[in-house]
Amino acid sequence: MEQDKPSNVCKEAVYKTLFFDHAKQVRNYLYYKGAKAAEAEDLMQEAFLRLWRDCQKVPADKAKGFLFTVANNLFLDAKKHEKVALKFERRSNSQASPEDPQFKLETKELHQRLENAISQLPEKQRTVFLMNRMDKLTYAEIAERLGLSVKAVEKRMSKALVEMRLILKGI
Repeated sequence: MEQDKPSNVCKEAVYKTLFFDHAKQVRNYLYYKGAKAAEAEDLMQEAFLRLWRDCQKVPADKAKGFLFTVANNLFLDAKKHEKVALKFERRSNSQASPEDPQFKLETKELHQRLENAISQLPEKQRTVFLMNRMDKLTYAEIAERLGLSVKAVEKRMSKALVEMRLILKGI
């Protein structure tokens, strides 16, 4: 039976089930780590492609962990690449024309301040914060998905809220 487990992921029905069960979770996880929505979608798809490519090596019961590990590594690689791209993007943004109305400018600045504050949160706090605020997950659901105790989730959320207040007051 142990010999059959690794090949299970290569069966189309098993693979489809894994995709339908975990694609949204993987995509959201990447989004919470800081990926933009489209980037999170692309990285999630790449993680599933790698699962398919390595289906003989990945036991079905380890597929979820494999997906999250691969997704995390893809995200980290993308962020390393993004550092270089951001330098050029900042240069081109500084040359943009200030023809937008004041309201749009203030709205954009507020949005940037909020994104900046969220991005400054430590990764574990940011993940819990976004899972709660964006997906409307309860602390128990977050704890289950991240393999933590509810108390640990509560503590991370509390720290995230305090940190957000401090960051926004300092801006």
